[in-house]
Amino acid sequence: MMSSNNSVDLLEDGAFAASKNSWNRYYSNSVVQPLLTDLYQITMAYAYWKSGKIDDQAVFDLFFRTNPFNGEFTIFAGLEECLKFMESFHYSETDIEYLKHALPQGIEEEFFEYLSQLTAKDVTLFALKEGSVAFPRVPLIKVAGPLIIVQLLETTLLTLVNYASLMATNAARYRMVAGRHINLLEFGLRRAQGPDGGLSASKYAYIGGFDGTSNVLAGKLFNIPVKGTHAHAYITSFTGTQELKTRVLAHKETGDKRDLLELAVEHRVLLSKVLDISTDESSEGELAAMVSFAIAFPNGFMALVDTYDVKSWHPHQSTISINPFYQYNNHKISNGSSNWNTLVKYYHELEARSGLLNFCAVALALNDQGYRAVGIRIDSGDLAYLSCLARETFERISEQFKLPWFSKLTIVASNDINEETILSLNEQGHKIDCFGIGTHLVTCQRQPALGCVYKMVEINAQPRIKLSQDVVKVTMPGNKNVFRLYGADGHALIDLLQRVDESPPEVGQKVLCRHPFQESKRAYVIPTHVEALYDVYWADGRVTQAMPSLEEVRDRVQNSLKTLRQDHKRTLNPTPYKVAVSDNLYNFIHDLWLQNAPIGELS
Repeated sequence: MMSSNNSVDLLEDGAFAASKNSWNRYYSNSVVQPLLTDLYQITMAYAYWKSGKIDDQAVFDLFFRTNPFNGEFTIFAGLEECLKFMESFHYSETDIEYLKHALPQGIEEEFFEYLSQLTAKDVTLFALKEGSVAFPRVPLIKVAGPLIIVQLLETTLLTLVNYASLMATNAARYRMVAGRHINLLEFGLRRAQGPDGGLSASKYAYIGGFDGTSNVLAGKLFNIPVKGTHAHAYITSFTGTQELKTRVLAHKETGDKRDLLELAVEHRVLLSKVLDISTDESSEGELAAMVSFAIAFPNGFMALVDTYDVKSWHPHQSTISINPFYQYNNHKISNGSSNWNTLVKYYHELEARSGLLNFCAVALALNDQGYRAVGIRIDSGDLAYLSCLARETFERISEQFKLPWFSKLTIVASNDINEETILSLNEQGHKIDCFGIGTHLVTCQRQPALGCVYKMVEINAQPRIKLSQDVVKVTMPGNKNVFRLYGADGHALIDLLQRVDESPPEVGQKVLCRHPFQESKRAYVIPTHVEALYDVYWADGRVTQAMPSLEEVRDRVQNSLKTLRQDHKRTLNPTPYKVAVSDNLYNFIHDLWLQNAPIGELS
């Protein structure tokens, strides 16, 4: 199931998968509509309308102030959903009827008629490419058009970008710490913030670098590979081999039928000698469950191996009861001692021995019938230690039975994994091939919100600035362009904001780059490559760019990250990436600041 060769066989029909390649282009979330907004957007719209500001033209910037997860980069995502929202923006008759009851009394009927005719046809939307790395203060999206409509877009655009970008960034960080050769699967639907959060998590985890999802609906809607195994419930649903209703499996090539349980029992006896594990240490119910699952999915047999501990470990309980003192091999082990950790680790080894023995027996039985098992999933215990134990077991069997493929069986680990877990496992030399990650990924537990804001920077060609005693909240006024300047080593050096009427920076020409608010922080940059970051994605009532596929956006994330130096991407104390303004914009900001800042009076 985790193998690329077998996962589709198990969970998808090949013809079905081939028929859905472009479905995500047509999927639109029915919840995303003009009423998915804050009430004050509509009350402001009425006040604008009442004030005669229908023809006013405004520019708004959508940006964030701080990178998430104590990192120094963010992945921009959610653009496609923003454009779908723009395409469908229209207040229906039922929307208007609802607003007549929801808004304060006294609103003129003509305003509702105005709303009913409102669309996004006169709006122009500029944006970074979806999947690009982005940095604080650089607008991800720039929206220009009639004041009332661009104001009404605010909340919905924010909700479409905030979580998408946060989720894609989180996933990209997991991908970086796991490495390129480890598979990452998103298992978070049951822990996500509602069904829409679950779907968004699956989509943007895939964009950020995950290889698949357990979310079947996300697979259908977005053409994301769907992967999965089985739960502990499947193992515990069998109490013994006598419950097996079907035991026969036909050979993959010849069609000869044999009793898979009998084959597995024979192999288990041989394996007990090879692995020095008594057959008494294995659960008969577990063996029955694995045989049953192997018969159901002979091309995609992957089993959960940590359901039971061994009967001989604690004869009166199916799982160990950790007592303050426990006697094992005539050694008293006290709770809290260093030996206690050894006991717990040994318990986890014993817990896995039943599952490993039964799995390997069934895998060898499948081999007799022309099939290859895929691997195992470990969902508890010391994941590094148990993965090494499993890999060593597979290698011993591979050598003993002359089956080279057996040593390469997939080892999947789950169990509340986060970024720190993976970093720790890396240090311990784990043998895991794939991580299944749920809660910490989809809920972004380290930081639950990105904090994008949507600020007016120009109205009727006049710049606007928001002042604050907190400098980080001061906006950069005016209609701006953004350029990414690259150094001689090919890495991005700095993002430069300029006023739209300034000439773009040129390759080989010295550019003065200034910190937007600290006068002494400035530097000359001679770029070897200049990248204009904005494209027009919406104008004249239509999408103006061919939209990339999910796969193309996913590739862009990795290619964009490659443009950053490693010190910007490291997990611990990354180097801040610089965002600067041109000298012209710097002077413009500070002149406007002085003009708008109140003058105090001393007495």
